[in-house]
Amino acid sequence: MGQSPNERLSFACIGMGGQMRGYLIPELAKIDQRIVAICDVDQRQLDSALQVKGLTNAKSYHDYRELLDKETGVDAVIIGTPDHWHVPICKAALQAGKHVYCEKPLAHSVAECRALERLATSHPKLATQTGNQGCSTEGFRRSFEVIQSGLLGNITEVHVWHPAHGWPNGVDRPAAGDPIPEGLDWNFWLGAAPARPYANGIYHPGKWRGWYDFGGGSIADFCCHGFQLAYRALELDAPTRIESTGDNLGHESFPTRCTVTFDFAAKGKRGPVKLVFYSGDNQVPPEHITQGPVGSTGCLIVGSEGTLSAGLWNTDCNVRLKGMSGFQGANQPEIAKIAKTQPRIDTEVLKWDPKRAAKGERPRWSQVNNSHMFEWVLACAGDAKSYSPFEIGARITEVGMLGVLALRMQKPIVWDAEKRLALGMPEADAIIDPKPSTDKYLPR
Repeated sequence: MGQSPNERLSFACIGMGGQMRGYLIPELAKIDQRIVAICDVDQRQLDSALQVKGLTNAKSYHDYRELLDKETGVDAVIIGTPDHWHVPICKAALQAGKHVYCEKPLAHSVAECRALERLATSHPKLATQTGNQGCSTEGFRRSFEVIQSGLLGNITEVHVWHPAHGWPNGVDRPAAGDPIPEGLDWNFWLGAAPARPYANGIYHPGKWRGWYDFGGGSIADFCCHGFQLAYRALELDAPTRIESTGDNLGHESFPTRCTVTFDFAAKGKRGPVKLVFYSGDNQVPPEHITQGPVGSTGCLIVGSEGTLSAGLWNTDCNVRLKGMSGFQGANQPEIAKIAKTQPRIDTEVLKWDPKRAAKGERPRWSQVNNSHMFEWVLACAGDAKSYSPFEIGARITEVGMLGVLALRMQKPIVWDAEKRLALGMPEADAIIDPKPSTDKYLPR
């Protein structure tokens, strides 16, 4: 678009649930942008959203395709729907020439990850951003620099853990259905997913994350957070082998407890890396890795000379070097002298107009630092690049989808990334590239 960052852009929001109203819209409000249209297949969500400050004058839509057809002046689209809707709506928005911010995980299958990456690459003038907010923090970028500096030595292991959630786990769908609430278009909500009866408190709102047909449990939900630092800083590619264990596997929903191990091949000067994901109550790395008590969530990146604790959202930068009794923060002398190689939002904003910056002037929204949404809006305006575009986010998401695949197959996966194939396992094809049950609601 090329607008100055002092000019307001116009946005459309699709999927008006808790994440959209509780996080995404407030973040957009901090930088004084205009939301001109909203969309949801549940009229109750639309009615509630229209009461929110800043949305009272927005036009409301039931069908995202109608919104994109009619709201031709919209600059950008924000997507906060259930996972199985992410790629179809991203596709429609990008093809309509809109910048796109999509919540994580970006896609719902390996095939969708590949398709979205190709689509984003084919629209280089459109700014995309994955909803993995941790990467826009100082802690993430400092940790990235620490890893790439070699301070931790040869990094061989990454451990990410997360507790159980309140959505359905380790169960199958109920046989019976309930009356569909007035205002909810259940068939549109299902979209291309396999048809099933509506059931109260089981799928919508919020419970869909536990079901493989709509989400992928905690590994799909948090791979774009907990995996992204290691994936990016270590320049990992697709894993070569994925193995899983757990309790209550083999159901339509995510297991109650599980451990998923990903093997990544050596690359350049880096040796092979093993990434282990733990989910469920008390599912944390063994004590010889943690060397002491840890919280209910976290990420440890383990090297020959030290360990970095990044937190589940990869927002922390705490290092325990050999000989240290505990972790120390980014002001530790060995860390402090590491060069800053990653961009920082505030320093980039200071460069927005050299003549005006020389007078001490700044864009009116430059008071917002370390904001994921802010960085994307700058990219939409043509004044910066987004830090987590779909080209990167889709590859991180693919790792999570391969974890889901291993859990569903209940067998180790030997992965051929080039052929997009689980070797010797043709039964996995239907999960790698699931076919839509209907195309009635997909982009035209």
